[in-house]
Amino acid sequence: MVDNSKFFNSEVTAPVFGHSSIGQNDADLTTQHQGEPQGERIIITGKITDDVNRPVSDALVEIWQTNAAGRYIHKADTHEAPLDPNFSGGGRTLTNAEGIYQFTTIKPGAYPWGNHTNAWRPAHIHFSLFGHTFLSRLITQMYFPGDPLLKFDPILQSVKNPKARDQLVATWDSSITKTGWALGYKFDIVLRGPNQTCRED
Repeated sequence: MVDNSKFFNSEVTAPVFGHSSIGQNDADLTTQHQGEPQGERIIITGKITDDVNRPVSDALVEIWQTNAAGRYIHKADTHEAPLDPNFSGGGRTLTNAEGIYQFTTIKPGAYPWGNHTNAWRPAHIHFSLFGHTFLSRLITQMYFPGDPLLKFDPILQSVKNPKARDQLVATWDSSITKTGWALGYKFDIVLRGPNQTCRED
């Protein structure tokens, strides 16, 4: 079981997993506690590639997110939404030989922030990727298709290239969806080159 209770330093700071081996439940955020978390189960999978479309195997992929009510586990999060004792919001996995990763989690909730009047951040999941060294790191965010808050989000809208902005929005995929159990989303990431996925500074 993963103890994620102290992972989050800010909205854009990755979990601190340390150097321990990846555990059995690290990629399934719905099974990290004794009970089942509240919210809509989702499956996220995608391919990590380099600048010439070669798959990146054995890349460390970490995610962190709010719970279904839009709350991070962190003392700095003052949103009045409830915490979920069965959801910590952090996970990690390695890509396979084809550069594929997969997570099972809960769809995160939107939450208010003080950027502008009546400002809400759309549902999103933070991704941190390490290549074959810890010096090659990319941090980005994944958004959900059809979210009405996308066009109002200054972080997403700061990406001026429409194609690059669209790369940050996952695609619903029926082949990933598990019938009667979880919706499936595809989110591919390019680490380098002209088609590189937008990264956070």
